[in-house]
Amino acid sequence: DNVDNPISLYAASKKANELMAHTYSHLYDLKTTGLRFFTVYGPWGRPDMAPFIFMNRILQDKPITVYNNANMERDFTYVDDVVEGVYRVISKEDDTKDKYNVYNIGNSSPVNLGVFIQTIEKIVGKKANIVFQPTREGDVIKTYSDSSKIQGKYNYIPSTKIEDGLFKFYEWYKNYFRS
Repeated sequence: DNVDNPISLYAASKKANELMAHTYSHLYDLKTTGLRFFTVYGPWGRPDMAPFIFMNRILQDKPITVYNNANMERDFTYVDDVVEGVYRVISKEDDTKDKYNVYNIGNSSPVNLGVFIQTIEKIVGKKANIVFQPTREGDVIKTYSDSSKIQGKYNYIPSTKIEDGLFKFYEWYKNYFRS
């Protein structure tokens, strides 16, 4: 989809980065490849992202804030699948004549936020204390990757189901924060 008019600073920063890479590629006749990651989660994940925040707060019996009655969808991508996608792109010579390419690395299968929270609850054996808030300015209701380009070029298809990825994340979390 066209992303020329972003409605959040986050989206604007991603678009600006891609424009700078494209310009650099053009000015210096250099092949560049951009990779767009979609809601990466797993061990050593960013503590400001929903998977970490939700699991952390549920385990500590603290409330989680959820917007738009959890009527949002995200294309969660387990870190091992992201690494596999990056590896495939950097290990195969790009035989296209294009100077500039961008590939989406994601599951192409958005998960409803309510289902995501229920999955964490099931894995950790605790109910979430949810505080619902209205949708925030700039929030996008549904995000997902169209990964057909990287699938076709590099035969990349993520394989980690959300239940399995969240369980692996939970196992890491327990071990890491136990010490």
